[in-house]
Amino acid sequence: MTTLQRKTHPRIVGRFATALIAAAVMGASAQAIAQDDDPIKVGILHSLSGTMAISESALKDTVEMLIEQQNEAGGLLGRQLEAVVVDPASNWPLFAERARELLAQEEVDVIFGNWTSVSRKAVLPVVEELNGLLFYPVQYEGEESSENVFYTGAAPNQQAIPAVEYLINQVGIERFALIGTDYVYPRTTNRILEAFLKDEHGVSEEDIMVNYTPFGHSDWQNIVAELRRFGEEGKPTAVISTINGDANVPFYRELANQGIDAADIPVIAFSVGEQELSGIDTAPLVGHLAAWNYFMSVDTDANYDFIDAWIEYTGDEEAVTNDPMEAHYIGFNMWAEAVRKAGTTDVDAVKDAIIGVTVPNLSGGYAAMMPNHHITKPVLIGEVQDNGQFDIVWQTPSTVAGDAWSDYLPGSRDLIADWRKPMECGNFNVVNGSCGGSTAAEEAEAALAE
Repeated sequence: MTTLQRKTHPRIVGRFATALIAAAVMGASAQAIAQDDDPIKVGILHSLSGTMAISESALKDTVEMLIEQQNEAGGLLGRQLEAVVVDPASNWPLFAERARELLAQEEVDVIFGNWTSVSRKAVLPVVEELNGLLFYPVQYEGEESSENVFYTGAAPNQQAIPAVEYLINQVGIERFALIGTDYVYPRTTNRILEAFLKDEHGVSEEDIMVNYTPFGHSDWQNIVAELRRFGEEGKPTAVISTINGDANVPFYRELANQGIDAADIPVIAFSVGEQELSGIDTAPLVGHLAAWNYFMSVDTDANYDFIDAWIEYTGDEEAVTNDPMEAHYIGFNMWAEAVRKAGTTDVDAVKDAIIGVTVPNLSGGYAAMMPNHHITKPVLIGEVQDNGQFDIVWQTPSTVAGDAWSDYLPGSRDLIADWRKPMECGNFNVVNGSCGGSTAAEEAEAALAE
């Protein structure tokens, strides 16, 4: 038996194929339109509970305010921005888990977050593995430059080193008590400062006191008494404080309890700003110092506009602004400009586009993103006033570019970072001409073990 097969006319086949192609094109176009209409997701990774909430909660609110302002201005690339907020709860391993959640599950386009260096170290392997973007807004110890992190807070040469030089040259200090919270930022910063004091200024070992306490430390009576004894040995003495979080409140309270004022032993703090002082009676602390790159008392129109916007956003006439908030303001605007420049939120495109981006700061100048992923910043030293604000008593004549690697540590002085092609390296050794590559996993393990 013969089976007869009916042939389909070629014109019919052509029409059917054309219809399929058109349907596919329309489907793809619809999907593209839907994607274009999707919001740009902005991850916020700040502690809203635990010992660091005193400092970090305001930073979460700052980013949300900036997102709201950007949306009111039309968004980015014709799309609205959406905040995705998580609470790592001052728990350093939890920072890594929440960062993975933001990148892998929520698929955020960028993260603004962290305060402590140990939390940043914990997050570093995650953002590198998943190729995320992290804008880190707080002063830190340096000794790092990641392809996936943009450091909008101060490096040691933009805060710690100028602060010590001020104490020596302007105040006449000869003895130094380095008091800090026991984790990577104070320990590394103080290693740099010890080397700087000894090598550059000839300060002896016996004129340097070092002490570390845990996060949340509250019993300062014995340590402050030791500080008093250290300062009574015949040489002008100052405290360089890298105490972080809510431990600052009982520390300053104990100074006042023991009658130590700025005329006796001035304290210059690297992690105390307007937000931290808002929780204590500052009258006994008048004259103590802080080194930052921004103070709320900066006298510029841009700063007054920012303060007004912040008070309106919070609904609190007593709300204060501080340095890490300005760092988020700068970082957010740099990221937005890089997105516009790249024409996309694609991570690799934004990383390439952001180097060289310049945006206004709040102190009347401009901040530029350098090839080492650090920015240019002025250095300011402020004196505590009885209203919880700072009177600016000294500042650099121009902005200072952040150094990723310290000139005062033997293992660092030969390293540079440059993320432009062809180098694309965060730890290039100029002596042997080699790139050390990423050590994020090892650094995270070491930081969490301390």
